[in-house]
Amino acid sequence: MNLEFKPAFPEFSHIKRYVDKQRNIIVAKILPGEFYVTKQDEAISTVLGSCISACIWDEKMGIGGMNHFMLPIKGDSFGVEDWQHDNSYTCRYGLWAMEYLINEILKYGGYRQNLKVKLFGGGKVLANMTSDVGDKNIVFAQEYIENEGLEIVSSDVGGTWPRKVLFYPTTGRALVKKLHTTHNDTIQRRESQYLDKLEQPSAEVSQDIELF
Repeated sequence: MNLEFKPAFPEFSHIKRYVDKQRNIIVAKILPGEFYVTKQDEAISTVLGSCISACIWDEKMGIGGMNHFMLPIKGDSFGVEDWQHDNSYTCRYGLWAMEYLINEILKYGGYRQNLKVKLFGGGKVLANMTSDVGDKNIVFAQEYIENEGLEIVSSDVGGTWPRKVLFYPTTGRALVKKLHTTHNDTIQRRESQYLDKLEQPSAEVSQDIELF
């Protein structure tokens, strides 16, 4: 069966999509700092180390999306009293990754009271870090969702391994594969490089980091 590549919402036309022949579905693949929202019968995929992805959807309206962020906010403070007033205007930070994702779902027909959430990632994969980026990401995401009054249906966070996630945004179905051995060194190296660039205020952060 040939799958038709229908146009994505205008804001997401830059996101790479491909045909998953095994599952016979079109998949949108997001990288760190990206997110994707759709009402189409397609899936969203990413690979996570210490990063977090929130999968949020409105099953009644058949719309949802996924984000992928590396740090909760700019700077070193991660508590709710800090991120509520943060000004990180970029989706590579958790606060705006969550805000943008929810707002785009609502813009295209979702309703806040219907939204449900699944959380993935936050693994401890950056061995040389003095602080645990994954744990901070988990705490931020859980606090944010609680303060927004949203429901976490399920989560698979923490641990010491990367994850590959495949999310079906119109239904909320999610598949997770823990990468106990495959690609671990690659993911660690590339997340470290991404984090180094992210922490340099004047640096442009490349969005072409390939984690698959």
